[in-house]
Amino acid sequence: MQAQTAAAVAPGVPNSMTNNSTTKVIDLNRISGSRLQTEPFRWAAIDRLYSPADSAALAATFPTDGYKRVWDHVGEKKHDYLVRALVRMSANSVSGKSGLSSVWRALADDFLSDGYRRAMGELIGVDLSDAELEVNVFDYPPGGLHGAHTDHRDKIVTHVLYFNDSWNDDDGGCLLILKSPDMQDVVTHVSPCVGNSAVLVRSDNSWHAVSGVARTCQLSRRSLTATFYYPGHVDSTVWPTWGQYLHSVVTTRWQRLRGLVVGGNAGRM
Repeated sequence: MQAQTAAAVAPGVPNSMTNNSTTKVIDLNRISGSRLQTEPFRWAAIDRLYSPADSAALAATFPTDGYKRVWDHVGEKKHDYLVRALVRMSANSVSGKSGLSSVWRALADDFLSDGYRRAMGELIGVDLSDAELEVNVFDYPPGGLHGAHTDHRDKIVTHVLYFNDSWNDDDGGCLLILKSPDMQDVVTHVSPCVGNSAVLVRSDNSWHAVSGVARTCQLSRRSLTATFYYPGHVDSTVWPTWGQYLHSVVTTRWQRLRGLVVGGNAGRM
């Protein structure tokens, strides 16, 4: 059964579905009825998650407030994106709910429902009833990227959902399913169009990445991750520690300065 259309829910109307077995936006049958791929690791591509009306509304009212830039251009896993919390680690409420459209408030509540948790558990064959949940929204502007990685060991599974109403894959910004840490070792990719999603079961070989968004692209790549962690995990892996942030800033500025000096000397040779 298709999930109830939420686009018509009036702003400010409380959602009584939270922590219940049903959802207003996500079609849970699309999740529980899917099958995991086993190569190169356990993962699934799931599309048509919403009704056409909700897809259009979600793309048109993608959140625009509360973002923080997170970047590291010098580490092993280079990344650069904007992120805002939707459901903070282990929280039972939506973060920044007043700034969301009605359809986005309904979507956020869907992630908190027992039905969503159960459908994800059925898909991967793991009981997620006691798992910790964190949901974050991402905006990858031109130049944004996320290098090859396998996710933190405390993660069980991540559901990545997309919200662009259209996208040219030649502009990058696609989820890459990889055989190895080599960004060229691509098995397939998932385009960030609204309704598309990917489920990634964490393992030591679950290599994936986001290809760099072309600097000439006129759009930003819009996505969301709903991640289940092992019980007891309390620290977000999305937000860097102050030490990591400071190291990234200092190292990046040093590399830029060094590049200017080297470039200047080369010009005098």
